[in-house]
Amino acid sequence: MPETTPSDAGAPHSSPAAARQSVISLDHVSLTLESGAGPVNILKDINFAVTTGETVGIVGPSGSGKSSLMSLMTGLEQATTGDVTVDGLSLTGADEDRLARHRLSRVGIVMQAFHLIPTMTALENVAVPLELARVNDAFDRAAHELDAVGLAHRMDHYPAQLSGGEQQRVALARALAPEPSILFGDEPTGNLDGQTGRAIIDLIFDLSAKRQSTLVLVTHDPALADRCDRVISMADGRIIDDTGDTRAVADDGSTLLNKVGRP
Repeated sequence: MPETTPSDAGAPHSSPAAARQSVISLDHVSLTLESGAGPVNILKDINFAVTTGETVGIVGPSGSGKSSLMSLMTGLEQATTGDVTVDGLSLTGADEDRLARHRLSRVGIVMQAFHLIPTMTALENVAVPLELARVNDAFDRAAHELDAVGLAHRMDHYPAQLSGGEQQRVALARALAPEPSILFGDEPTGNLDGQTGRAIIDLIFDLSAKRQSTLVLVTHDPALADRCDRVISMADGRIIDDTGDTRAVADDGSTLLNKVGRP
């Protein structure tokens, strides 16, 4: 596979899906955070677009910036420079109320930690975003989503009564309940054993395909990323490969960093 140079690594991806509408677009995006030792450049001149219905894996070693990139795309973090547009909304400069409404209605997020409310049953946890959105049949829809992830028999159980895999299924049902156009996953199998993790990933891909959702997965696992339509590789806060070459991934970042010079 041809090697990607620094000049074209950050360019928008070109694929057969390019004719479809972009649902995520990042234009010359950077993220700089302050620390006791001074400013830290987390993300540097990020440029790419994701089209409707595309599945995208974002890979790279720890500290490469992939989780920070997802935080920008979900509106949990604001870009320092550039523009982030998600499902028609420019997130750059949007106030927190607008971002929260956008996440509630248009974006689903599944994290490595399950983030379930311990004092609520599985059914109540899934109903939370629907009730916040003032959906009339919130509990009926929550029950439907739990059935879709195979937990119809566990609706009245509390998180402490569920296995790790079951808790992640509840989290997935909660993310999908508002029928988002985009589903984000940040290491969604990181707290699960191999077999359970594979079952969760199968479920994520299956439900996303059935609902024609755009899927963006952040992962350390090249095998998982290979299941996506497209793979974006990151290192040192930059996109260094957008050709789907997961061979570029190394745990220490050494292979990746050979492709780009240090700033």
